Amino acid sequence: MGNIFAKAALPLVLVSGVLTGCASTSSTGDAPLNQKNWPWCSLIGGLAGGGLGAIESSAWAGGGAAAGAVIGGLLCYAQDGDQDEDGVHDRRDRCPDTPKGTEVRHNGCPLPQYPEAAPAPAAAPPQDEVIVLSDLGDVLFAFDSAKLTPAAEATLDSVVEKLRGADVLAIRVDGHTDSVGSDAYNQSLSERRAASVVDYLISQGVAAQKLSSHGFGESKPLEDNGTDAGRAQNRRVEIHVDR
Repeated sequence: MGNIFAKAALPLVLVSGVLTGCASTSSTGDAPLNQKNWPWCSLIGGLAGGGLGAIESSAWAGGGAAAGAVIGGLLCYAQDGDQDEDGVHDRRDRCPDTPKGTEVRHNGCPLPQYPEAAPAPAAAPPQDEVIVLSDLGDVLFAFDSAKLTPAAEATLDSVVEKLRGADVLAIRVDGHTDSVGSDAYNQSLSERRAASVVDYLISQGVAAQKLSSHGFGESKPLEDNGTDAGRAQNRRVEIHVDR
């Protein structure tokens, strides 16, 4: 009589073990992905099936063990499916039907997406510059002289700050005259006037090693030397800024 009760109690214990095993393999989404529990389910199912079959006979025990292993494994494997193919098995996936290719957390929910930072605008390359000072505005030099007038100094003061900039590589000061006088005289005058501008810029803090001067006399007129306005525009100083 005791053996009969023992045989009946064994499958109940094993079935309880199956249920406990299934409960322990469930997840709220906090476990990392798939724990591949289906082999354990097969083992427990086989033991349970074998125990149930042993109630009848040893032959039934073998068949019950095989059937229990297959059924238990299939049940757990089915729970470990991944319908949305996000790498998180369905029984742990808190966000089913995630679009394919979406990066997800361990519980199957998408990772937060942040907008890409806008690329910083490309800095404009430094631009060379030509600053033209001519007698058409304020008189730069007294007649037949290389001495700067107060108006010329004030004009140069307005551009000194940019000429002291760290991005400035070199500054070339070119002197030009009108056609009044001989070519040789105008050439010499243009050289002295360009040098006078260089000296003034150095006195205002522009780096001497960046400065050079050249005279072109009357060889490069901008306008017709036959008019007062044309001659005034031709009497000029050009400051070429190389950046």
